[in-house]
Amino acid sequence: MDERPEPAGASLDRRAELSEFLRTRRARLKPEDVGLPDFGRHRRVPGLRREELAQLAGVSVAYYTRLEQGNGRNVSAEVLDAIARALRLTDAEHAHLTHLAKPKHKKKQTARSRQARPALQQLLDAMDAVPAYVIGRRSEILAWNRMAAALFGDWGELPVSERNWARLTFLRPDYHDLFVDWEQKAIDIVCVLRMEAGCHPDDPRLSALVGELSVKSEDFRRLWATHDVKEKSHGVKRMTHPLVGELSLNFEGFKLSDDSEQVMVTYHAEPGSASAEALRLLASWGSDATRAGSQTPSV
Repeated sequence: MDERPEPAGASLDRRAELSEFLRTRRARLKPEDVGLPDFGRHRRVPGLRREELAQLAGVSVAYYTRLEQGNGRNVSAEVLDAIARALRLTDAEHAHLTHLAKPKHKKKQTARSRQARPALQQLLDAMDAVPAYVIGRRSEILAWNRMAAALFGDWGELPVSERNWARLTFLRPDYHDLFVDWEQKAIDIVCVLRMEAGCHPDDPRLSALVGELSVKSEDFRRLWATHDVKEKSHGVKRMTHPLVGELSLNFEGFKLSDDSEQVMVTYHAEPGSASAEALRLLASWGSDATRAGSQTPSV
């Protein structure tokens, strides 16, 4: 697989994205996974052959081959549905395939959509016991509260360009140490960026971010090359904070109804747990918690 960095600022090639996405989804399936006989013949490549996938989807091999070569023009929704079923795609993968094969015109992001409304900042500030922040579709951090600064560090001390979850996760060693399962955090970020790249292949800012991370991070290049996509709106994150030690926190993501490109994310602990007590301690320190922790022996 070609894992050379993509040039910073260049538009993502939608045809190449469609081709690689289909190829990688096909490669992960075995004949027995989809009810086809495997006669033990040597396979030059892993996964299903094109003719096997075409058979499962009910289309001609020539038609599927054209699609996998990136030619999604005039493909019907019904054919995409059939291919998605044959490939055992998740809902997120099905949506990604549709975006790549049948792109829709996206309105240009305005400067306003790259900012959080003042009322949202007021809401964040009122949530004084819950770490919370608002992110944009390129993983940029648009607004946060005092508890988020206590948990993740004071993003206000960073240049605006560095207030970005992808950059922090892949380029900052302290964030690598913060997450107990850093690999899963990194996978989650890449999968979301892949989804956004499928929806907005001509976004120069998103392309520049992908290009920068591809050049600077081997881990990003490795994960980006998988072409995996998923949506994750809730779950559990385990962290090791320099001041209070390990925390296990539930997170929830809420898409803002008046701006589908922004998401509010909150973290909370199980009542009465050690993590809840750790959050209470962080609340008492506020945004000074990270600086204090850097001067405290590791727990």
